Amino acid sequence: MKMKKILAIMLAATTAVGLLAGCGSSSDGKSGDKKAEGKVYYLNFKPEADEYWQELAEAYTDETGVPVTVLTAASGEYEKTLKSEMSKTDAPTLFQVNGPVGLAGWKDYCYDLKDSAIAGELTDDSFALMDGDKMAGIAYVIENYGMIYNKELLDKAGYSAEDITNFDSFKKVVEDITTRKDELGFSAFTSAGMDGSSDWRFKTHLANLPIYYEYKEDGIDNTDAIKGTYLDNYRQIWDLYINNATCAPTEISTKTADDATADFLTEEAVFYQNGTWEYNNIADLGDENLGMLPIYIGVEGEEKQGVCTGTENYWCVNAKASEKDIQATLDFMNWCVTSDEGVEAMCKEMGFVIPFQSNLESDNVLVNEANKYLEEGKTPVSWTFSTMPSEEWKNGVGSALTAYAADPTDANWEKVVTAFVDGWATEVAAAK
Repeated sequence: MKMKKILAIMLAATTAVGLLAGCGSSSDGKSGDKKAEGKVYYLNFKPEADEYWQELAEAYTDETGVPVTVLTAASGEYEKTLKSEMSKTDAPTLFQVNGPVGLAGWKDYCYDLKDSAIAGELTDDSFALMDGDKMAGIAYVIENYGMIYNKELLDKAGYSAEDITNFDSFKKVVEDITTRKDELGFSAFTSAGMDGSSDWRFKTHLANLPIYYEYKEDGIDNTDAIKGTYLDNYRQIWDLYINNATCAPTEISTKTADDATADFLTEEAVFYQNGTWEYNNIADLGDENLGMLPIYIGVEGEEKQGVCTGTENYWCVNAKASEKDIQATLDFMNWCVTSDEGVEAMCKEMGFVIPFQSNLESDNVLVNEANKYLEEGKTPVSWTFSTMPSEEWKNGVGSALTAYAADPTDANWEKVVTAFVDGWATEVAAAK
């Protein structure tokens, strides 16, 4: 686990100034001999950052003459899009994997970044994704997720963040809001959308919590056979979500990420499970109204828990691209994390905390809200979901969660357990 290093950089985000941000990057990505002559094709993972990557690509081309194309995969469709694009003649030269599991299927396509200029910009080697001695990927953003909330609405309901310290206190507040929702004019939660644009929030990010606590209890950081020790906790937080939301549990299969964002923006709901990357979409509510709580699931000692902190975003350079395109891509990556324009775009416009020497203090209030827990000595929840065995496993869990929401019986919850536990073992075996 890399949590100590992640803690260091997240804390630095609240105090750092732009170290080395003024360094230009006309040098190439390895040794600075000469400017590359190739082209860059970036397959971007983050739909919410598409506009900024398009602008940054254009600015780089204007400055250097090197063509940069950015294609952004639809939410939940990255792996499918990557497979499709990699089969083409003009394949992406820059792509991403989500960690060791994602790397397994793409390691033959990953150029060794060990001697690249961008590798020298990392604040610590732990942010490199290694494949033996090869540096197969480099993390480019550290993020947080938790329970975003509207401070003004919570106050109207008669509560503050200080009233919520664990699952029991959270449940009390949520169910009281539901009891009075007609009087208050809002619900507790946004819709728990389970269409492809939104289901990752629950089959991946919420599912991280029971995995994290099982790993913590067993003293491990990966497994071929998840036991499901904390799936009763998973059930109780899922029940809380679907029974206290802006829509009926039977409607979540058609609810989208946009629906959830709209629920929150129009102040129809107090709580919205999402991450720091969502800031630009909800900033109109005003920084003074935005807060973030940990996701509590009813585990002993969770009062000392912070928000979920980590990364699943590792840049990889296509080793099968031409030498010129590889060099052009290395140049572009380095420029993004060293030039004034690149660093400003990543840290300010995209709202990223970047694990490079040039990281800037964040203007993203959700980042700063998350950092408060670090400053209070709370322990962040590691992103263990990068160890989930496959996208197929996630889809199985997601389908079972949706079916359970439509008919929340014990028998249907057992199908969630089966998808979680047996599905894990099946997918691990299939990958070997």
